[in-house]
Amino acid sequence: MLRDDIKAAQVAAMKAKDSGRTAVLRLILSKVKDRDIELRTEGGAKDDDAMVIEVLQKMVKQRRESISMYEEGGRQELADVEKAEVAVIEEFLPAMMSDEEAGAVIDALIAELGAQGPQDMGKVMGQLKARHGGEIDMGAASGLVKARLIGG
Repeated sequence: MLRDDIKAAQVAAMKAKDSGRTAVLRLILSKVKDRDIELRTEGGAKDDDAMVIEVLQKMVKQRRESISMYEEGGRQELADVEKAEVAVIEEFLPAMMSDEEAGAVIDALIAELGAQGPQDMGKVMGQLKARHGGEIDMGAASGLVKARLIGG
């Protein structure tokens, strides 16, 4: 399980006295624990790896936004810290599909669902997230689906 891999990496980082990596791994585990508590109060149980991937993707997205703001503000040293955190977090994410692979998956899904136009975008995006949420950038996928539904 992904959670166990992160815990093992944390132990290894602590033994190696890598304080930066240890801090990021502790933050990841903290965010995962927070999400566990949220799900418990909502009464919903979710597949553990899928939940951890969702948390990791959210963390990466937040850091990428911070990186752009820091770079625009001329704070390169802070942007570099965020980039280092992104590198550690991404180690635990599944490999993302290339644009060509994502396009092929989207085309197949549109054909399978019989989607005709923009009104079917929600249906296509829902299935795409359910089937490939961890391996495709949903922001980029949204643009690809929209372009195909409007153009096709």
